[in-house]
Amino acid sequence: MTPSTYKLSFQLYSTRNFPPQDDVLEGLAAMGYDAVEPWLPDFATDAKGFRKRIDNAGLECLGFHMPLKGLIEEPMRYIDIAHTLGDSPLMIPPYVMPEERPFDADGWRRIGEQLAKGAELAQANNLRVAWHNHDFEYRPLDDGSRPIDLMLEAAGENVGFEIDFAWVTRAWADPYAELKKYAPRILAIQLKDTAPPGTSGEGGWTPPGDGIVDWDALWPLFATTPADHLVVEHDNPADWRRVAQRAHDFVVSKGAKRND
Repeated sequence: MTPSTYKLSFQLYSTRNFPPQDDVLEGLAAMGYDAVEPWLPDFATDAKGFRKRIDNAGLECLGFHMPLKGLIEEPMRYIDIAHTLGDSPLMIPPYVMPEERPFDADGWRRIGEQLAKGAELAQANNLRVAWHNHDFEYRPLDDGSRPIDLMLEAAGENVGFEIDFAWVTRAWADPYAELKKYAPRILAIQLKDTAPPGTSGEGGWTPPGDGIVDWDALWPLFATTPADHLVVEHDNPADWRRVAQRAHDFVVSKGAKRND
């Protein structure tokens, strides 16, 4: 892959406080975005209607965030949703609720095994599953092991990875080391940045390039992954348009997208 071939997507969790959705989709398309990455409320009740809205805006769905329980308990429902939303989008469980997080290594391995079962069904239907990280997966357990390693090892190579460098940074892990370690499994790269610890405003999140994530070190390694798209996210923007435009310009400045 060459840098100019990346598609640019926008995680719609970032715009949850800025309705109406059609204005967001049209605004993203006008800025030069190729796709969106929806989260559950966007498609839960009407996947066909959501697909029509993104089609009308001239956008794609390259992946979507979904509940882990959905992959475990209702895999075929979400497989059908995936086929409705796009041409083989990634099915991405992004979270384990605090009250459901295991305290030991075996518990995290079991979650990995559950991911593997869902991924097997997805693969049989020409789809892929990828885990999306937060910070809790990098916090060592009492035995020194890390949930992220336990899950992905138990899940096997059928389960990919959408890496979020901002959350890796907030967990005091090394994004460069994590990218090198899991490069073969990284199917999507999230462009999310964080301000220094203790920074107030917007939850301490920033557009990519404005925070402390070392993108200059990370960027050359993107080509070592099979990822074909980048996903912009900001958890609590005061102005989503500013974040989206700043991120788009940042990607163009890196030579990873044409300014068209």
